[in-house]
Amino acid sequence: MLAESFPTVSVIVPCLNESKRIRLLLDAIAAQTYPLEKLDITIADGGSTDNTREVVTNFASSNPLLQIKIIENPSVTIPSALNRAIQSSTGEVILRLDAHSAPMPDYITLSVEALVQGKGDNVGGIWIIKQSKSDWISRAISVAAANPIGVGNARYRYTDHAGYVDTVPFGCFYRRLIDRIGMFDETLLTNEDYEFNTRVRNAGGKIWLDPAIQCVYYSRDSLTKLIKQYYRYGFWKYKMLKRYPKTILWRQALPPLFLLSLIFGSLISLVYAPFFIMVELELLVYLLCIVAAGIYEAVRKKDAALITGFPLAVVSMHFSWGAGFLVSIFLK
Repeated sequence: MLAESFPTVSVIVPCLNESKRIRLLLDAIAAQTYPLEKLDITIADGGSTDNTREVVTNFASSNPLLQIKIIENPSVTIPSALNRAIQSSTGEVILRLDAHSAPMPDYITLSVEALVQGKGDNVGGIWIIKQSKSDWISRAISVAAANPIGVGNARYRYTDHAGYVDTVPFGCFYRRLIDRIGMFDETLLTNEDYEFNTRVRNAGGKIWLDPAIQCVYYSRDSLTKLIKQYYRYGFWKYKMLKRYPKTILWRQALPPLFLLSLIFGSLISLVYAPFFIMVELELLVYLLCIVAAGIYEAVRKKDAALITGFPLAVVSMHFSWGAGFLVSIFLK
């Protein structure tokens, strides 16, 4: 791509109390191979109470080549942050990033090249999931979050094959796509990216994933945070699926169905005791599968803590996601 043909790119980042991570993101943007003078970065802050803004301001003052600004996101939510940032930016191309992420140096270049080449209406890559801390449970969570046992066929977490997919994390698209399908849906507090990509596909567009486009993503560092995260994912996934029921995938249906089978199986066993054996067998097979996967990962990564930590993380992800989904159904 010739230098004069590089389109201007607006990097948009939702943010709230990210003082521990935001500098990693800014350093990664400053290290991009894409012409920095063609970039502008808009950070939509939801009212951080730590020193996030100070970190960003200090970075901006020491990196004058980068156009960085902070805007207010009074609604606090992620989709509202994205929309405010889009409205406040001017680039021909919109590229979303997350304060928990650190794109590889060629991330923006490869994303824009794929977009210019017409490979997709929204372009993205894979997450290289890393631990937020060095303790055993953080390591286990990062491994589980990148394993098909934990996340199903969410290809952006582990694939090495480029192709068309249902969604990509973050995404890179021409601003004119907003005129075609609209902004991010602010009624969805999570799953706003999947809903956005669903509208892209429903409008005849394509979502392109290329594993050469890579971004480090830092996973949660405790089971409590992981459970809250996946409960929220499940809760808002159902809200999204109510609008687009045909988009449901097996990876999304299995956790709530599995949880329902355990609940109803246990209730039936109260009046028909032999049924409890079926519930026990179902749970035993499930646990054996994830324990076996944990042992495999422990051997592969030479980390004995994964024997215990991996199953704990996977169970937390599956059960909290399923519970969030079911609660969302009953709360309507």
